[in-house]
Amino acid sequence: MQEICNTIQEFLSAHGVPNGLIAFIISLCPILECRLGLITAIGVLDMNKFWAFIICFIGNILPIPFILLLINKIFELLKKIPYVKVPIIWLEEKTLKKKDKIDKYGIWGLLFFVAVPLPGTGAWTGSLLAALLHLDWKKSFGVITVGVFIAGLIMTVVSIFVNIAVFA
Repeated sequence: MQEICNTIQEFLSAHGVPNGLIAFIISLCPILECRLGLITAIGVLDMNKFWAFIICFIGNILPIPFILLLINKIFELLKKIPYVKVPIIWLEEKTLKKKDKIDKYGIWGLLFFVAVPLPGTGAWTGSLLAALLHLDWKKSFGVITVGVFIAGLIMTVVSIFVNIAVFA
């Protein structure tokens, strides 16, 4: 984890990217999200914890409305391209395997799915899942945003401990 954080930070810093923007870009990316953004901001970049949280939170929620509103249309277009169709169908099927949490717990399932910072969960996957299940986008956006906030708080605390244990 430390090597990933350092590599990203070194590459972006070498190109003149300010620390806040580095944390923002990492948090904007799928899979990485605010989880790695906060560890990088607090552990590697030694940013103020409050500003690191705000920057990473905004970076993580920014793609949500676009995913909720556009991903189904984008997927339909991409499925018309022969070599892209198979990976899109695979992604849809892999994501829909996680729908049991939503079916069982409703909107609370979506909140917990996004809020608990485990591999394969988060805002991107939660938004994709909500879109594929055709959940109300406004309600989904609110719930996913709260989930990102909770995950961000958890990761801020984890980042502080990681900073003490690994980067000190």
